Amino acid sequence: MSDDFRLRVSNAVMNLGDILTQAAVRHPDQAGLIHGDEMLAWNQLNGRVDQGARALQRAGVGKGDCVLVHSRNSPDMFESMFAVFKLGAIWVPTNFRIHPSDVEHMVELSRAKLVIYDSAFPDHADAALRAGCTRAICFGDPRPGEVTYASLRDAEEVTPFRAARVDRDDPCWLFFTSGTTGKPKASVLSHGQMGFVVNNHLADLMPGLTEEDVSLVVAPLSHGSGVNQLIVTTRCVPTVLPEGHGFDPERLFQLIEQHRVSNMFTVPTILHDLAMHEAVDRYDHSSLRYVIYAGAPMPRGHQKHAIEKFGPCLVQYFGLGEVTGNITVLPNRLHSADDREMLVGSCGYSRTGMQIEIQSDAGDPLPAGETGEICVIGPAVFNGYYRNRGANAEAFRDGWFRTGDLGYLDDRGFLFITGRKSDMFISGGSNIYPFEIEEKIAELPQVSEVCVLGMPDDKWGEIGVAAVALNPGASLDHEGLKAELSDKIAPYKIPKKLVVLPELPRSGYGKITKELVRSVIQNTGSGDG
Repeated sequence: MSDDFRLRVSNAVMNLGDILTQAAVRHPDQAGLIHGDEMLAWNQLNGRVDQGARALQRAGVGKGDCVLVHSRNSPDMFESMFAVFKLGAIWVPTNFRIHPSDVEHMVELSRAKLVIYDSAFPDHADAALRAGCTRAICFGDPRPGEVTYASLRDAEEVTPFRAARVDRDDPCWLFFTSGTTGKPKASVLSHGQMGFVVNNHLADLMPGLTEEDVSLVVAPLSHGSGVNQLIVTTRCVPTVLPEGHGFDPERLFQLIEQHRVSNMFTVPTILHDLAMHEAVDRYDHSSLRYVIYAGAPMPRGHQKHAIEKFGPCLVQYFGLGEVTGNITVLPNRLHSADDREMLVGSCGYSRTGMQIEIQSDAGDPLPAGETGEICVIGPAVFNGYYRNRGANAEAFRDGWFRTGDLGYLDDRGFLFITGRKSDMFISGGSNIYPFEIEEKIAELPQVSEVCVLGMPDDKWGEIGVAAVALNPGASLDHEGLKAELSDKIAPYKIPKKLVVLPELPRSGYGKITKELVRSVIQNTGSGDG
């Protein structure tokens, strides 16, 4: 092909921080962020971000520098994302529940220049300083010799800050994976890639979103919920940020009713908890238009209950941090509590501008109905793992990003996830995928939550262990579980042990993960055969 056709005069793109600038210009006096009794209009919020960017600049942060943020949700954390973006620097948010040693790893990998931390986590700040950060700035009450982010921000002049010029592949966010297969990896998200993600989310997840909508934060801003804030800010949608730091369904329903909330981003476990809470029947939530859930498969029984409680507002998507959620969408119009009216088990069809292919272990495309690895290409795919050539070599093949998830496409292009490669275990020579078993156990009326995983066994190599949390007043033993499953799945797939826990452990993002469950089982030594 002629070089004339390959020529691109400029790779410059919009700095994502200017999403907030545009909102301030279009609706200066409209509410942008609501936190308890505090309301910040868009122009106030943008002014504070500009002051914060200037303060960080004076503290030595420049384009391409990493700023690690270890904090629970707060207005300061919300602002820090846009301030770092405007500098052309790189936002490195953490899961605030991680161990200080994990912070050391993240600083060493990212080479973060400074750490901004919630005053509740001094040990994490110290870990960041040991690992190479030159300065710590505090959200909240500072320690001797430290200053607060608010004092630095408020000391700056209130004048517009011109955002740094950025190119399409300039990084803006190091999005750390959960680290279920080792140390967390840093996915590089860029201004241009995230610009596509913003447009894609608006097109596929929340079409018709306007400044008349209201968004409620119900998950940590450090991951998917932070991405959602970019989306809603683009459409000048005010964000309600709950006070306090615990999960309080009663308070969330109060806020939904009070502010006429129309948009939420969450994960299946949180959505299930909200749908099961008795407050769902005492507050008016008819304003909800888009309740977006993603991050893990949702058992059909839980899904049906949520649809019945919330109505026709549920939107599901499938996507990894590396693709920033942009793989499939199952819009609200395709949700139904009636199995005859819904494609049960599907997480939807390909997102706008994205392509899915099911591939064999050799990388060959597989036909409709055949299970293989879910692979994807498109503008939402990240720039790769930061400083990790080995992981990049494993994750990409012939340009396709390999998700590590298994599934198949039907003849209309709808995707069905059957499990994750790393979740598979081999018992007595048979490959077993937990997701199918979890679906069947979740249907039992006694069961509130379930996680099935493989664990070492002298006789079988590995055996299936089912960890469950039961509904109030319910009981279940292993013999009862076997009896319940005997006509639902093949005998060799029935878990050989049952562990009953008060509740299943969750990650900082509200997801039940197999590694956390495995750790609890190993520490308690519980289970019957």
